[in-house]
Amino acid sequence: MSGMFVHNLRLGTGSLRRNPLLTVLMIMSIGFGVAASMVTYAVFRAVSGDPIPQKSSQLFVPQIDNRGPQYNRHGEPPDALNYTDAMALMRAHKAVHQTLLFQVGLSVMPEDSHRMPFKALGYATYGDFFTMFDVPFQYGSAWGTEQDEAREPVAVISRTLNQKLFGGENSVGRRITLDDRQYRIVGVTENWDPKPRFFDMFSGNAYAEPSQIYVPFTYAIDQRIDTYGNNNCGSDGKRGDDWDSWLRGECVWISPWVELDTAEQVQAYKQFLNGYAEEQRRGGRFNWAPNNRLRDVHEWLDYEHAVPPESRISLSLALGFLVICLVNTIGLLLAKFMRRAPEIGVRRALGASRGAIYRQFLAEAGMVGLAGGCLGLVLTGLGMLGIGLVFEPQIAKLAHLDFSLVLLTLLLAVTATVLAAFYPTWRAAQIQPAWQLKSN
Repeated sequence: MSGMFVHNLRLGTGSLRRNPLLTVLMIMSIGFGVAASMVTYAVFRAVSGDPIPQKSSQLFVPQIDNRGPQYNRHGEPPDALNYTDAMALMRAHKAVHQTLLFQVGLSVMPEDSHRMPFKALGYATYGDFFTMFDVPFQYGSAWGTEQDEAREPVAVISRTLNQKLFGGENSVGRRITLDDRQYRIVGVTENWDPKPRFFDMFSGNAYAEPSQIYVPFTYAIDQRIDTYGNNNCGSDGKRGDDWDSWLRGECVWISPWVELDTAEQVQAYKQFLNGYAEEQRRGGRFNWAPNNRLRDVHEWLDYEHAVPPESRISLSLALGFLVICLVNTIGLLLAKFMRRAPEIGVRRALGASRGAIYRQFLAEAGMVGLAGGCLGLVLTGLGMLGIGLVFEPQIAKLAHLDFSLVLLTLLLAVTATVLAAFYPTWRAAQIQPAWQLKSN
């Protein structure tokens, strides 16, 4: 069997050499079609993946309608919570784990007085944040519930920031100055940057640079650290005259997350949300029926349109271009195979079966596909350099040519070409030996 396969490859190689122009056209057609598909697929794969596959069905975003139907968009509640509702959820503690977060931008004051301060972005959150989202640590760990309740000035910093400030040494226990406030470092995270950043879609940070700092939510509120993210105040656009009125107001700016392990817990939490909204209605704060949502990670990303529409459009266009290239390849293969009708007729007259003709020509098509795949790899690599011309830089940099994409490129090229060769091969195998012998 292997001997016949090698024999077919040799026959195919000889045939390809006899028609170099057709061969080059087919290889180029396959190469360009596959490259266009793989470049756009690399982007689509990067932005549409599951950012936390081990827990995406256990993490949920609670949404509470604090505005009413006249101010909602398509009947949906706001994408975040105000301070009143957020703290009510935390006090109720109806989830296995729960956290709140909002983005902060703090000025880092290096210990070396000769170095200039710089801005670092991160989050004010609760200690459960790190447990819920499986944040890995290089040194130390997250702060605990005691630090949350005591509003302690502690901080977790990223590995990158630790390298910049302390040369990569274990900095747990050392002090860091952020906006003229001193924090005690309790942990240093590993390089952790899920994409898309599912837990902060509200502030448009799905593909932003990695977070550098994390501080306790309670301490940030106590110190009146303003949000660096979105602050949506609804129809009136007002956020209050001072800090206290803003906290008591209806502006939404806090992203809540809860961890629920079973379907029963999910159902119970939904009932809790509806009960809370109904309680606010009876108290006169709401004058509409409860309108809440509880979405897991996948549902949340779909709702927030985490996958940029241009990536879907580009992938669809690239696949359409690949189909056009395959149609051209079918035509070229048909022309090439039918030009060899006399050769096929002689072989059939000498006893070659239709199966032998199929095997030879499909092996030849496979060689064309492999060559087209190699060209496609080169073009895909070049295409990666130009992704930034089509997509935003923060999205373009996520796409890369890895081993799995190399294998997929070659497999797609060979498989597509062999499938495209079935009709031309079938036509070639139907050639009647007697007619060919008589006409020649």
